[in-house]
Amino acid sequence: MTAATAGRNTPARNADQISGLVNSGATIYAGTLVTRLTSGGNLVPAGTASAGAAVGVAEDTVIGDGVKTLTYSRGCYAFFNSSDADEIAVSDIGATCYIVDNQTVAKTDGSASRKAAGKIIDVDARGVWVLVG
Repeated sequence: MTAATAGRNTPARNADQISGLVNSGATIYAGTLVTRLTSGGNLVPAGTASAGAAVGVAEDTVIGDGVKTLTYSRGCYAFFNSSDADEIAVSDIGATCYIVDNQTVAKTDGSASRKAAGKIIDVDARGVWVLVG
């Protein structure tokens, strides 16, 4: 495609909530981080091997059977903080944090074994606020 040389009517849609097919046998719990498998793109819980970065947070609990879909949301959510060397501090605000499991985030990528959860927005008594999606 070549560059536009005049104004265009660009299609748009709301991207706050998106739906996708849940991988067969996967259980995704409401309020937890969701990722997509790198092959096929089905939804799985965050932290699943061969899955990509977090794409959102599950709206409902769904057990995948190859047919069921899940709606997930993009936005800013609080998750549990990791501990020790991977604990996220206020000084980390603005950095990327990484998936430990479907409800926990860490400061490091675990020697490239963890995928991105999103950007750290804040750290407070409720946890690490992450901009997901």
